[in-house]
Amino acid sequence: MTYPDTYYRRTLADEKVRPPLAGPTECDTVVVGGGLAGLTTALQLARAGQQVVLLEAESIGFGASGRNGGFVSPGFATGSDKIAAMAGAASARELHRLSIEGVDFVRQTIRDLDITAAKPRAGIMGVLRHDGGAELKAHADRLARDFNYPLEYLERDQLRAVLHSERYYQGLRDANAFHIHPLNYLRAVAVEIERLGGRIHEGSVAIEARLDDPQKTIRTAIGEVRARQAVFATGGYTGPLVGRLKRAILPIATYVMLSEEAPDLIAGAVATTDAVGDNRRAGDYYRVVEDGKRLLWGGRITTRAASPAALARELRREMVGTYPRLEALRTELAWSGLMAYARHLMPQIGELQPGAWYLTAFGGHGINTTAIAGKVIAEAILRQSDRYLLFAPFGLAWAGGPVGLAAARLTYWKLQAQDWWRERPR
Repeated sequence: MTYPDTYYRRTLADEKVRPPLAGPTECDTVVVGGGLAGLTTALQLARAGQQVVLLEAESIGFGASGRNGGFVSPGFATGSDKIAAMAGAASARELHRLSIEGVDFVRQTIRDLDITAAKPRAGIMGVLRHDGGAELKAHADRLARDFNYPLEYLERDQLRAVLHSERYYQGLRDANAFHIHPLNYLRAVAVEIERLGGRIHEGSVAIEARLDDPQKTIRTAIGEVRARQAVFATGGYTGPLVGRLKRAILPIATYVMLSEEAPDLIAGAVATTDAVGDNRRAGDYYRVVEDGKRLLWGGRITTRAASPAALARELRREMVGTYPRLEALRTELAWSGLMAYARHLMPQIGELQPGAWYLTAFGGHGINTTAIAGKVIAEAILRQSDRYLLFAPFGLAWAGGPVGLAAARLTYWKLQAQDWWRERPR
C-alpha cells in the first residue's frame, strides 16, 4: 500500500497512514474510493452532520486524483456542441456553469482549510498549435456573453513573449483558473473529514456490495460497513465490485515527467507561472513547479500501461520539439496513471439504484469537474438538490471492453493524424 513514485509523493505534506477497516460498523453513508470525487462527497456529507465511512483500496489519492497535472479550470473533455447535442442547449449551459462552480469550490476549500501545501497558483493558458485566432476569439466572446466569464486573448507575439516556441500561434489566458499540488489538497480534505467525525480506512478493498436492501452492505476482507446510502467513486482502477460500473469505463493511461532543477534554462523557454495546455486531443500540458526550478510535463495516452521511462522519451521528444532550447534539460522522474473514460467522453454521475450512487469517468475533465460531482451527489443524498440529473443523458453506457479499447486507440491515431494535418507547414 504505497503511492507510486511521483513528484507529488516526493513533496507530500502529510504522511499519515490510516488503518484498514476491521470488523462490522454502521454509518449514514459509505463511500468507496479515496480520490477527489469520493473525498468531496464525504466532506460535504460530514459538513452536514452525517456519519460517513470512506473505504480506499490503496492510499488516499493513490489513483489519477493524486498524480495528475493539477489543473483547475472550467469545461469538459468534450466540446460544448457535442454536449448540447446529447443534453440540449439549456442543459449544456447549466453543465458549464457547474464546471465553473467546481473551480470556485476547490479554491474556496483551499481557503477555508488553509491548505497552503496545495500551492495554488493563478492562471492557465490554452494555446493553439495552428493559426486559428478567429475561432478562438469567437469562443472567448461566447463565454463572456453566456457566462460572464472573461478570458484574455493572446495574439501570436504576446503568446511567444512568454512561451518561446515557434509551435504556438494564439492563446486564451484564464486568470480565474489555477493549478495546484493535487495530492496535498486531497490529503488535507481527508484530515478535515476526520476532524468532522468521518472515518477513513486505507488498504480496504471492497470485495462485495449488497445494494438491494434499504440498508446497503459493503464488505472488505476483514470488515463490513452497513449504511443507508452507498457511493461508488472509483475511476481508472475500478474493479469488478459493481459490474455495471466496470463495464462502463475504459481505463486509459496517461504520462507525466519531471525535469531536473534548471531554473535559468527553463525560464528561457517558459517565462510564465501559468499552466499551459495545447489544443490537441491528448495534447501536451505543463507548468513550472518549485518556483520555476523544475518543469512538470504531461501528455500522451495509451490503452495499455506502458513503461513510464519509455513514454518519458516520447514526452521529451514533444517537449524538445516545442522548445528546442530545452534539449539539454534532463528528465529526473516519470510516472503514469490510469484515467477512466466513458464512451461518450462525459463524466458518469447518478443513482445506480435507490440509495446507491456513482461518480466516475473523469478522465480529461480536470479537478473541478470531479469536485463538483462530489458536491452534487452529496446534495442529492441530503435532499438539497437534484442537480446531479443534469448528467442523466451521460449514463452508464457499455464501453465495449477490449473492443472499446481497440476503438479508442484507433480514434486516438485518427485524431493524431488530424492534428498533424492541421499543423503541417503551409
